[in-house]
Amino acid sequence: MNTESREWSIQDLARISGTTSRTLRHYQSVGLLEPVRLGANGMRYYDDAALGALLNILVLRRLGFSLERIKTIRAGETELVSALQSRVRELTALEEKVQRQIRSVQLTIDQLTNGVSAMSADSFDGFDNSVYQEEVEERWGKDAYAAANQQWKSMSPEQQKAHQQEHLDMALEYQRLAEAGVAADASEAQAAAARHVAWLAVFTKPTYAYVVGLAEMYVADPRFAANYHGHAEYVRDALTVYADKELAQ
Repeated sequence: MNTESREWSIQDLARISGTTSRTLRHYQSVGLLEPVRLGANGMRYYDDAALGALLNILVLRRLGFSLERIKTIRAGETELVSALQSRVRELTALEEKVQRQIRSVQLTIDQLTNGVSAMSADSFDGFDNSVYQEEVEERWGKDAYAAANQQWKSMSPEQQKAHQQEHLDMALEYQRLAEAGVAADASEAQAAAARHVAWLAVFTKPTYAYVVGLAEMYVADPRFAANYHGHAEYVRDALTVYADKELAQ
């Protein structure tokens, strides 16, 4: 019986697991998934144990766990059942916010149907940026979230509404481009990405690492993906191309 462990290149492992090479490299950078060896050309190779670890990570990500919490679970610092119970409580709280958002969206539809401006204060009820605090702090630190949150609170209600509306408009533009079959590296898509980066710049300097990391998070985290009408991967690809061209150092 041959007990020799199989090996996969990073591209093969990404294909088998349904993820991307970029995501696998990110998991290594945060200490979650190490290759078993590097080839002579620097290519990462993974074995059966790494595949098992990756599948475990992906399951936990689909359940909505942050990478930091997954690290504590896999390290045995957090008991899985306890973590799942905590996740249920978080999802219950999130469900309440989502229900408020549904009511707000329906209100906006009713207002538009009746010829009333969609920019009423009630239209943004339930849109609470604090739900993303953990992800922001995990990736970019507490100072980054605190600075952005302070900037948000310093804005007038009218400015906050305008900023929210700009994001809604951007999401619709991405949807239009994706459904029209416009390539992510086409000029129209890159114009949308530039608009997106300018929107981000209100709160922080949009560095290459920041934009690419955020783009990946749009796909990995269902809370973010839900903002893009089923086209989060298109948004990620457009932003990644833009970052490679305009922000890479």
